[in-house]
Amino acid sequence: MKDNSNFTKSQIKDWWSEKRKLYNYGLFISGFVAFILYIIVGVNFIMPYDEDFEITLFTIAFQGIGYLIMIVFANLFYHLGVTKDLNHNKENTIEYRENLFNIGFWFSVSLPFLAPAWLLLSYFLEFY
Repeated sequence: MKDNSNFTKSQIKDWWSEKRKLYNYGLFISGFVAFILYIIVGVNFIMPYDEDFEITLFTIAFQGIGYLIMIVFANLFYHLGVTKDLNHNKENTIEYRENLFNIGFWFSVSLPFLAPAWLLLSYFLEFY
């Protein structure tokens, strides 16, 4: 299927369905790595100055559940990619489809890193 200008709506939906596994894998890995960075930043930069900052089994479980909920919302937004492809990819090209997926993928997997970045920024604003 190299010539994708003849993709049907069903084939376009199948293409996006096949990519969803990669999308979710990326979300899982980025969330895990971002949480490890959050712990590193918190323990090394915040904890020495703020005795209220703590990482406990409860906070890990709470953040894990929160992240799973975020993954559900991310998958709802994933459907916007399918909709945009179906409605705006007038020439029905694979390039458009792949670019749309890549933009959404990299945006989504970068979002979890806002938490450790924000924590590090708060260190510089409050304690440095």
